[in-house]
Order: sequence, then C-alpha cells, then structure tokens
Amino acid sequence: MKKKVSFLFWQKWLFYTSILFALFGISFALFGNNIFFRPYNQMLAKVFWNQSEIPSEVESFRAFIWGPLGATIACCYILLAYIAYYPFKRKERWAQKAIIAAFGIWVVLDSVVCIKFEVYFQIYLINAFSIIIKALPLIFTWNDFKEPNSKIST
Repeated sequence: MKKKVSFLFWQKWLFYTSILFALFGISFALFGNNIFFRPYNQMLAKVFWNQSEIPSEVESFRAFIWGPLGATIACCYILLAYIAYYPFKRKERWAQKAIIAAFGIWVVLDSVVCIKFEVYFQIYLINAFSIIIKALPLIFTWNDFKEPNSKIST
C-alpha cells in the first residue's frame, strides 16, 4: 500500500508540475515582459547587448519570439501532463521512456546552444531546474515500471 501511495504521489507531482510549467509557457508567450520575467530578460540583455535592458530596437522581436517559445513550452508540458495522467499512471513503460527521451534531447540540445552563445544562466536557471523537477518522479518510480504487473504497451 505504501508503495502505491508513493507512486501516486510522484505521478501527481509529474502531472501538476507539468500543468504549472504549461501555464508558465502560456504566460511567457502572452506576457513575456512582465515583472516575473524581467530578471530573465535583463540577463539576456547583459549577455547579448551588454545593457541592463533589451534595447528598444529589438523589443518587437523579443515580444514576437517569446510567443512561439512560450507556446512550445506550453505544448510540451500539456503533452507531458497527458502522458503523466494516463499512460504513466498505468505504468506503461513507453511513457517513462518517452519522457526520458524527450527531456534528454531537449536538455542536451538547449544546453549546447546556450554554451555556444554563452547564455550559461539558462542552463542552471531553467534547464537544471526543469530536469530536476521531472527527474524526481522518474527516479522514485523507476522500479514500478520494472515490476511484472506493470503494463507494457507496444
């Protein structure tokens, strides 16, 4: 019983944090220059323009690019929430593997680009935080997907 409660805790963790991250993506897309995102924008301004604020000449580009980026974040986490709510909860191995593959590819690719452009804060501020939040339920439920009674979907 205790093992089932633990699994359900981590499954819900994965689901609800995905919903929160999706809401973050929506907020980022629609309101990317608000007080909550200002520190991130200021760090980008420092890296790319050596200024404390994004220059007004590129503000319209910033406003545009945050739209598709936020929409992509929302899309990714809504999909993850769906996977967490249904197949992950049913302990279907493909769900666990899909999460690992998708987030593994994202964090490596995103981090390589960040290193190339020297946007290091993105790696430890966004990437590391996101991976930790998603890795915890995978780590703590790892053995639940190895049990003979866990469902295997082809």
